[in-house]
Amino acid sequence: MAKVTKQMALDYHKYPRPGKIEVIPTKPYATQADLALAYSPGVAYPCLEIQEAPEKAYDYTDKGNLVAVISNGTAVLGLGDIGALAGKPVMEGKALLFKIFAGLDCYDIEVDEKDPEKFISIVKALGPTFGGINLEDIKAPECFEIETRLKAEMDIPVMHDDQHGTAIISAAGLLNALEIQGKRIEDVKLVVNGAGAAAVSCTKLYIALGVKKENVVMCDSKGVISDKRTDLNPQKAFFATSRPLSSLAEAMKDADVFLGLSVKDVVTPEMVKSMAPRPIVFALANPDPEIAYEVATSVRPDIIMATGRSDYPNQINNVLGFPYIFRGALDCGATEINETMKIYAVRAIAEIAKLPVPQVVNAAYGRANLKFGREYIIPTPFDPRLLTAVSPAVARGALESGVARRPIGDWAAYDEKLLRLKGNDRKFTRRLNEAARCNPKRVVFAEANTDNMLRAATIAAADGLCIPILLGNEEMIEKRAVRLGLDISGIEIVNLRHDREAARREKYAEKLSEKRQRQGENFESALDKMFDRNYFGMMMVENGDADAFIAGTRAANNKTGIIAREVIGMKDGISHFATMHVLETTKGTYFLADTMINGNADEETLMDITRLTVDAVKFFAHDPVMAMVSYSNFGSNEEPECTKVHKVVERMHEEFPELPIDGEMQINYALNSTVRDKVFPFNKLMGKEVNTLVFPNLSAANAAYRLMLEMGVGESIGPIQMGLKKPVHFINVDADVRDILNLIAVAVLDAAVLDNKC
Repeated sequence: MAKVTKQMALDYHKYPRPGKIEVIPTKPYATQADLALAYSPGVAYPCLEIQEAPEKAYDYTDKGNLVAVISNGTAVLGLGDIGALAGKPVMEGKALLFKIFAGLDCYDIEVDEKDPEKFISIVKALGPTFGGINLEDIKAPECFEIETRLKAEMDIPVMHDDQHGTAIISAAGLLNALEIQGKRIEDVKLVVNGAGAAAVSCTKLYIALGVKKENVVMCDSKGVISDKRTDLNPQKAFFATSRPLSSLAEAMKDADVFLGLSVKDVVTPEMVKSMAPRPIVFALANPDPEIAYEVATSVRPDIIMATGRSDYPNQINNVLGFPYIFRGALDCGATEINETMKIYAVRAIAEIAKLPVPQVVNAAYGRANLKFGREYIIPTPFDPRLLTAVSPAVARGALESGVARRPIGDWAAYDEKLLRLKGNDRKFTRRLNEAARCNPKRVVFAEANTDNMLRAATIAAADGLCIPILLGNEEMIEKRAVRLGLDISGIEIVNLRHDREAARREKYAEKLSEKRQRQGENFESALDKMFDRNYFGMMMVENGDADAFIAGTRAANNKTGIIAREVIGMKDGISHFATMHVLETTKGTYFLADTMINGNADEETLMDITRLTVDAVKFFAHDPVMAMVSYSNFGSNEEPECTKVHKVVERMHEEFPELPIDGEMQINYALNSTVRDKVFPFNKLMGKEVNTLVFPNLSAANAAYRLMLEMGVGESIGPIQMGLKKPVHFINVDADVRDILNLIAVAVLDAAVLDNKC
């Protein structure tokens, strides 16, 4: 986990402009005609339509995609009652999460009002603006009355996430933990420590899923909530037990499940030892749980444990739920978020954990086979399948319970919409970087003596993205760092030409000459090559002294590619390697190949490029929908370049009959499914949106992605190497720092996956 300092956090929120969110127009505004449509006089027409039929607000405004995060700042994170204004950074952060995880627009609204009646009145008055209300950081017990009243008095979804978010995510984990432990939900004895909003909501949801109320014991700071006590509010009184218990220690004896939403270290090892066989402990106090993970698992090897922390297995994180719950609720026009919808969400989240885990998620956890079991009862926050699983489940729950005003009729089309949305707003880049930070690897930088490479390596080290190794002269690199104002203390520098590296140069030369002795390589020639940063750096990876290599190229990288073939070698069954760029655009994520390596590819080279691209797209947890592009359409031109592509498509159809791939086709037909399906109804991509483009030659691919970038269409990740046996990646030394950082994340994940396979 990256270390966060006070200054880093303050700078992040202040620069380059204060705050974390902004408003961006969605319609043209360049001409007077545009402005006349946007405002007066044209705006009057949708106003009158909405006056006549209020539901048309969802057709003509952003209401159906707009959520409000509303708080009075009385229970902000672990900071308590700090006031509405001081809580604004948190609410902006929640708004940002809605956008980046589910594509929902969001305004944060801080209300300086603690009186529940007045607060309710203010929020109700805001109802016409929004499609949904996320109540946030409101203290108990007022939060119960506020949410109950607003749900009853408003006709849009209202949810207090502090209550229900934790409930939904932990309930999904509970269902899976019970299945693994071989226990029935209706039989288990549950102990809850903490009686705030989240604890009450969690326990009620567990009861809705099958836990018997008489098997629940809840404790607060005064001890067991018993029917003998006279100090109970209605929320606590609901859970009062008649059992003769007075302390948490007594309640824990023979309990099957413990849920903690209280304070750190309140649970002792002895309490955990006293629990029933195969116990389940959800210690969710943040940042420090009710009992340390290491302590609980050491005293009970048969335990399943979850916390709220990302550095332990089974993190219960609200971000697994609220963005996708609101997405589904708004998309079907739900009037509320009810118990049925929450239970549908619980079961959808639980099911994801039982599916095969994408390679990028495995890599993030440094595991070869992360799978359903004691240390994986819940998906990770950056699992790309959450949006496409939870949102439809919530919408189906709304339909089932009769609260969907705009029921989704075409579920296949809705799934396609969510798949396209999955690539928006830099989700791909964000998940990539999050995964890499979870399992940083040693990355060698060949051109550490250039400004942007050195900047990127320094940022990557500080951010926990990788463990950089800089190749070059220490004195020169240190002088450059001083000139650039960079702190490179603690970063390893390897001067490959220094006498102290003589033994390593000889070791690498011996290995290379051994490997290539049948290609005319001898020890002397190999030793000469070890003074070349590309040979030396790649040999570090080949020898296991590093995990990945970033080669800085200055123009065409043919020479670097030849070195990679010699040192690293090709994957089995592949004769060529290639590169792919990932482009994140407002329309989604696109994969483009081959963008850097193979000049005028012949049929066999293009076939290898296409096969490699299939695997590369799947590596990033996307299902490839592929178009082989050309200036011809399905055999309309018989020139050699078009015929080459046509033949590769035929071979791909034979080798991968289930893969959605077709061509050759012009780029407009590849990217416009409506026109493509109308003009060429026989195509194998019918009804699907293409996310992967394979070009007939390097000129076309390189020009296409660079043109898109220069025109501001999106952000690029790459070039991503495909086909070499180990993680060696190529990028221009003058590339932007952001581009280099993105490629570092790819290299780290590439190395992590390779580790897991070994």
